[in-house]
Amino acid sequence: MVYHGLKGVTCVETAISRIDGEKGKLIYRGYNADQLALASTFEEIAYLILNGVFPNEDELQTFKEMLASFRVLPESAEKLIASLPSALDDMAALRTVVSSFGDITYRFRPTMAEAVRLIAVAPTIIAFRKRLMDGKEPVQPLSELGFVENYFYMLKGKRPTEAQMKALETYMILAMEHGMNASTFSARVTVSTESDLVSAVTSALGTMKGPLHGGAPSAVTGMLEDIGEKCRAESYLRAKLEKGERLMGFGHRVYKTHDPRAKALRIKAEEIAGDDRDIDLALHVENTAIRLLEEYKPGRKLYTNVEFYAAAVMKAIDFDASLFTPTFSAARMVGWCAHVLEQAGDNMIFRPSAKYIGEMVSQ
Repeated sequence: MVYHGLKGVTCVETAISRIDGEKGKLIYRGYNADQLALASTFEEIAYLILNGVFPNEDELQTFKEMLASFRVLPESAEKLIASLPSALDDMAALRTVVSSFGDITYRFRPTMAEAVRLIAVAPTIIAFRKRLMDGKEPVQPLSELGFVENYFYMLKGKRPTEAQMKALETYMILAMEHGMNASTFSARVTVSTESDLVSAVTSALGTMKGPLHGGAPSAVTGMLEDIGEKCRAESYLRAKLEKGERLMGFGHRVYKTHDPRAKALRIKAEEIAGDDRDIDLALHVENTAIRLLEEYKPGRKLYTNVEFYAAAVMKAIDFDASLFTPTFSAARMVGWCAHVLEQAGDNMIFRPSAKYIGEMVSQ
């Protein structure tokens, strides 16, 4: 039997995360991810995913100091970013610069310090490149700022408000890890050959670059911009459904009920909404779309997924659509590194079979 896309095939055992699509649960190391995202910091959950336990006060402080020490780009990386063609998209730039970190210190087996270095430096690469492309001077990280606050600061040149920071932090916590998705599988396959951590993460970044994996929030933004006004939502969405087209940000291959990540992000979206027209529109579009999906596709259980409110939150904090997938990747770096470390700890090379369907010329 051929399992196209390996759908439903279990290929590893993992203690990192679990997805229960029927109950709408995402579990990080035994904890509900949506609850963690609303009550914890990025650093706390990154430590949990990497190490399997919550840090105590001393461990958390040491982890923060490690992240801060690796956050500044080496001069060689700055020169590389400045030399990249302006036509190169942000994900290709991130992939290229991360690949340049694969010097002789990176080898099989990967270490925790190597993982923390890549997690720490990814936001700096994204922000440095973005500032250059916008014709602005790059902003160096501040050691006293946390992971998410620093990312915002390096991009914008100013500190976020508390509401902006927590909304972005919630999104990045929820984007950290999501089981055996395409990019995580790619990372594990690469390191299973006894390659290095940088090569594994570079594979993951190349996979995330594909629009079927990392590009969905941008498509949601396009849909919301096309709708523009609440009064146009129903007619726009009905027209899409009449043509048999997909509503971006609704439905998920795994979740058969509400995406728990979307529920947590909606809470944060409502907190920063105030008089925010974009958030108000998104809330209205969600309610209209769910009602129409039940009308047109009864029993299909199509609900809002994480990309819908990721787009709404990112737009509300004034992040360009070009930053959606890189930001997703900066957060998912935690999950990729955790999986690479886990794979290397009990390794067997991935070697699936292929069924030949071509002609036999020689007998």
